[in-house]
Amino acid sequence: MDKIEKALNKLSEKEKEAIKEILTQLQTGSFKNLDIKKLKGRNDIFRARKGKIRIIYAIDKNKETRILAIERCSEKTYKNL
Repeated sequence: MDKIEKALNKLSEKEKEAIKEILTQLQTGSFKNLDIKKLKGRNDIFRARKGKIRIIYAIDKNKETRILAIERCSEKTYKNL
């Protein structure tokens, strides 16, 4: 089981549905109504926010989206990037 699956298993069903919706929007490139910010000091890593949940993702040179982490916001959320 990878890091993303473990994170998803800790979430409630309501949170999982919200995450699924955000991931679909990220894959299709439809960023309307998403709270997205670029992380400081990085040109290729962004975060999408939904309540206390953070989806941290990168966009590579081929314009493909890679999910790096899905976590509840805490002091440790951004430290391992």
